[in-house]
Amino acid sequence: TEHPFGHLIDTLRSEQYEERRYFNPQKLSDVRYENLPFCMRVLLESAIRKCDGFYIKTDDVSSILDWQMQQNQAEVAFSPARVLLQDFTGIPAMVDLAAMRDALAKQGVDPNLVNPRCHTDLIVDHSLQIDYKMELIRNKERLQFFKWCSKAFKNINVVPPDINTVHQVNLEYLCQVVQEGEGFIYPDSVVGTDSHTTMINGLGILGWGVGGIESEAVMLGQPVSLTLPQVIGCKLVGTINPLATSIDIVLGITKHLRQAGIGGKFVEFFGPGVQQLSAPDRTTIANMCPEYNATVSFFPVDDITLQHFKHTICSEEKLVVLEDYLKAIKLFKSYGDQSEDPQYSEMNLSSIVPHVSGPKRPQDRVAVTCMKEDFINCLNEKVGFKGFHVSKEKQATQVPFLHEGAEYNLAHGSVVIAAVISCTNNCNPSVMLAAGLLAKKAVEAGLTVKPYIRTSLVPGSGTVTHYLNTTGVLPYLRKLGFEVVGYGCATCVGNTAPLPESVVDAIKQGDLVACGVLSGNRHLEGRLCDCVRANYLASPPLVVAYAIAGTVSINLETEPLGVNSEGKDVYLRDIWPSKEEVNHTEENIVIASMFKELRSRMEVRDYNKSAESALFPWDPKSTYIRCPAFFSKLSKEVCAPQSIEGAYPLLFLGDKVTTDHISPAGSIARVSAAARYLQSKRLTPREFNSYGARRGNDAVMTRGTFASIKLQNRLIGKTGPKTLHIPSGQTLDVFEAAERYQRDGVPLIILAGKEYGSGSSRDWAAKGPYLMGVRAVIAESFEKIHRNHLVGMGIAPLQFLPGQNADSLELCGKERFTINIPQELTPRQHTGKSFSVTALFENDMDVAFFRHGGILKYVARSLLL
Repeated sequence: TEHPFGHLIDTLRSEQYEERRYFNPQKLSDVRYENLPFCMRVLLESAIRKCDGFYIKTDDVSSILDWQMQQNQAEVAFSPARVLLQDFTGIPAMVDLAAMRDALAKQGVDPNLVNPRCHTDLIVDHSLQIDYKMELIRNKERLQFFKWCSKAFKNINVVPPDINTVHQVNLEYLCQVVQEGEGFIYPDSVVGTDSHTTMINGLGILGWGVGGIESEAVMLGQPVSLTLPQVIGCKLVGTINPLATSIDIVLGITKHLRQAGIGGKFVEFFGPGVQQLSAPDRTTIANMCPEYNATVSFFPVDDITLQHFKHTICSEEKLVVLEDYLKAIKLFKSYGDQSEDPQYSEMNLSSIVPHVSGPKRPQDRVAVTCMKEDFINCLNEKVGFKGFHVSKEKQATQVPFLHEGAEYNLAHGSVVIAAVISCTNNCNPSVMLAAGLLAKKAVEAGLTVKPYIRTSLVPGSGTVTHYLNTTGVLPYLRKLGFEVVGYGCATCVGNTAPLPESVVDAIKQGDLVACGVLSGNRHLEGRLCDCVRANYLASPPLVVAYAIAGTVSINLETEPLGVNSEGKDVYLRDIWPSKEEVNHTEENIVIASMFKELRSRMEVRDYNKSAESALFPWDPKSTYIRCPAFFSKLSKEVCAPQSIEGAYPLLFLGDKVTTDHISPAGSIARVSAAARYLQSKRLTPREFNSYGARRGNDAVMTRGTFASIKLQNRLIGKTGPKTLHIPSGQTLDVFEAAERYQRDGVPLIILAGKEYGSGSSRDWAAKGPYLMGVRAVIAESFEKIHRNHLVGMGIAPLQFLPGQNADSLELCGKERFTINIPQELTPRQHTGKSFSVTALFENDMDVAFFRHGGILKYVARSLLL
């Protein structure tokens, strides 16, 4: 049929390349189009090109064009150009597709029909597990499954092992800025199964993180539904402090934007200060936008971005096409032309000074000059987001211990983990070179790192190793213990090597607040190591500096890092590399040869050829890959939502229950339900691996759901992965209780407080409860992506009305719940008395149903009898 916006089609013509057709949104209205922020122009072009009258309608186009009037009101659909999967979230998505093929084959339907409709890239290497010898553990079964996927499914590109982590491959190889397909050229855009997919926004490519369930929907052709956001402009002015790294800049911007309250909004950067930022600097800043709760942090393409593309993705012809096209539809930014600048809030780069974040949350920033004082305050404060409540007489405690034949002392604030590690922010050449140059100067000055400190260097890219080695700084990092062990996520998700037993014993003996310092982006309590209570985020050079100091209880401005062989004090200022030195090294090392080497490695592979079978040959003995039960009851009949009768609460939770509490993550505890399952398969504890590695096995993942040692369950009144089986009164593992309820045919619900499901988006945080038999979650509020996941799995997200919660309704968590869900649901539908609670007393509740942000949401209101 004729395209509804066919009259907007233009042709790009040049003697240097073949003609290309494109949709020109300016033809709708020059004035309104030019008033749109650049990120909104990308949404508009996609809506025009993908308009089919079903998923995306002409009203969506009109709403985006009238963005200033429709922001925070109109709901629109967005079809990204591609989907990005990393291994931990990619494997369950691929397992689901393989299971869909099996289910269709059993229904007599051709299984080859199951393929992604949206181009999908899956990066095999991302999350690493480090063992006692700092070696990478890979699993043959997982790699064989990925290889089958690359051959069996159309429209999937699998990036094989030993290339790079997901974000670096996206930046260096997969991003095209301008895509070509279906006879048109159009802006590149992406959604990825990692909250830091936003890193790509630094290159002018619109992208953000979604959950695994949402990503599967996009893969299968459904657009992302979003409410038109506000777009907040952030004007950068002033001159960057020579001691400030890109990490300091992003932490300064994070603080500024968090105070501005930009949750769920798009941020677009402009102003003369942007021109001081290299393309890697911009990607580092864009990477951290989840930390200030923005959806997108967008840097439009400019001359600096084009220079970067010359070294990465572009042939000369592609570069010319890219520039001509972006200028033709006004997606190319001239930061020197103030006529393009809207009136936005202003931020002065000169105000930014080096900071770290911690000891428990990334939003708690501490100036390096105030670190010692702040840590002492943390010892004094009551237990909370910053406090540890250590009595005055115990704050000077020192515990001697032996390590490798030498005696050392541990105290409060001692650093026991120092990790230059992250799949994202340490891929910036400037901060990694700064760390390497600082290490070189430190070694030359005679400084060392104590051998008991668990150090590691896990860059996000092999390119980092290349330039660290070429510049000659890698040997100095090694001398300080920072040996490259692989590429991907490790310490920041708890995949660190175990601490020496003598260190653990000393920490426990003195009840010490030991510290970890890492250049990651997350450090939630308990993630790094159970016995390391204080964890700080820092830039890579500061990680090296604190490792040398051996403590965070130090003022790096006035106190020496250490003493050299001549007995002379060495201060941080003595070994800190200048910005000019770093920039000079970067300019002479980060050259096109690095990216050519990456491309040559990408071409040598056999991952994306034809498969022998359309159906995956499941191995019943496999403990890594298993066909899940999601489609076991697949029917050609359309089923209406079912009411919930006589449900018991599986858990009674409080506020801020994160996906770290819900979803299986990290190592598998030896006393867990998942461990008992693996032991039944004759595996030893050394073979357990991690939950992340076993995300393709629903039996392990279901048993690992709510298995966090930090889970606070009010049904049992203490921390741990236990709950009360209400009918029997027994305290059981959460999985075992759920299993018993399911055997008895009893549905389950979860009671919770505010911000249920916050933190990293994880599909198993919804899949696990579903397989446990959970039918509804009743909370005061939900994190949006997790709420989407619950709905996607068929779990009703029920929400108390404002001002009400389980306590105000006098719920003890031992009631039985009946929720009558009407057969037909419409937005804002009121269904009368359809929610009842039976216990020693009785509550009748109304359920209001309405639509918000594309998600069906239930609200329970108490009418206490």
